[in-house]
Amino acid sequence: MKIAAIDIGSNAARLQISTVLHVDDVVSFKKVEYVRFPLRLGHDVFNFGEITPESEVRTNKLMQVYKLLMELHEVEDYMACATSAMREAVNGHKVATRIKELTSIDIHIIDGQKEAELINNVVVQALDERQFLHIDVGGGSTELNLYLNRKKVNSKSFKIGSVRLLEGKETKGAWNKMKEWVEENVLTSQELVAVGTGGNINKIFNLVAKVSDTTTLAEIERMRNYISGYSLEDRINKLRLNADRADVIIPAADIYISVMKWAGADTIVVPDLGLKDGIIQLVYERWLKKEQKKKK
Repeated sequence: MKIAAIDIGSNAARLQISTVLHVDDVVSFKKVEYVRFPLRLGHDVFNFGEITPESEVRTNKLMQVYKLLMELHEVEDYMACATSAMREAVNGHKVATRIKELTSIDIHIIDGQKEAELINNVVVQALDERQFLHIDVGGGSTELNLYLNRKKVNSKSFKIGSVRLLEGKETKGAWNKMKEWVEENVLTSQELVAVGTGGNINKIFNLVAKVSDTTTLAEIERMRNYISGYSLEDRINKLRLNADRADVIIPAADIYISVMKWAGADTIVVPDLGLKDGIIQLVYERWLKKEQKKKK
């Protein structure tokens, strides 16, 4: 069977379609389709407080495309979630309602806590018993989650994100609040490893060209400085970055670097997991419960 996840973020909207695989008693998900489109809802919301009519039209068209792709793949179940930009837009719920009327796609506008929970459900699988600080940088917010012995012991969401920084719309004092939270919660007596999720850290990690899923703070800083040495045009043409990645990658890198320095983390694990993977897992669990009820 195939299931799908739609993740509508502040910078881009993603569709992932996965096949559910069963090997003995182990369930896994194989990605068979992945589409990312730069809606840039955060540009509207962080500057004007709402989703503009033009962006609503583009979002509606994209949801129609995603719906057709799911139909072609014969997807049995899916879930669409929207995060920071749509939940902060004064017209976010109205836009989601109109899109549902036109496309039948029901967009769940989730809060930062639910967003972190969905991501954490898949990230925890990549951890061991050490102390980990999970840093998830989106377009509108950054979620920090502290783990010890594979259990989350604390978490906090901050209104600092790549698009928000690019637009100069970060919340006043947010940097200091994030620094204070890190310094108050990280256990300095134990080794700490950072875990990075989000499109920007994935791209930085790929540019570093590591063969494992771990790299260092020094390498992240080196790549950040290397990219910043290019103009926006050259980042697109010479480094072959997407236009909507080329402008936000430096603000995003600054967040990862700052948090790692505050936490005293020299290494970072980049497991290439995110909200879409958490949604996929939730959709499967929801489908499984429905099937179990049918059998009773």
